[in-house]
Amino acid sequence: MKIKKFIPAEEQKRIVQAIEAAELDTSGEIRVHLESKCAGDPVGRAIYIFKYIKMYETAQRNGVLIYVAVNSRKFAIIGDTGINEKVPDDFWDSIKNQMGSDFSQGRFAEGICTAIRSVGLSLKEYFPYKSDDINEQSNEISFGE
Repeated sequence: MKIKKFIPAEEQKRIVQAIEAAELDTSGEIRVHLESKCAGDPVGRAIYIFKYIKMYETAQRNGVLIYVAVNSRKFAIIGDTGINEKVPDDFWDSIKNQMGSDFSQGRFAEGICTAIRSVGLSLKEYFPYKSDDINEQSNEISFGE
């Protein structure tokens, strides 16, 4: 199955809208990357994708990647150095736990949307939206193989 077809176009649109809405409250940048398989550690793969799609190119180094390898049933949430310097080590755990729960019930798009909203709310405390903020990263979902 092509990964773009795993989540129907209407649900992909909901995910993009969730990113747009979450970024209204924070200067943080949120991206979602979906691919079919992840042979190794999902955090390591997410770090590779983070670099590959140049998420480090934000003024405050406050990008967040939600990475999902659908067929491998693996996922990760990672933040850039600007975030990691400010937040506790377990910052993403509750969001990942909720995603895992949603995914186990077959609610993939909803799990991603809920994670996006939670990331936006969490980032708001550390990186509140400012009137001169610009959108530094695409809100579109990126896809791998």
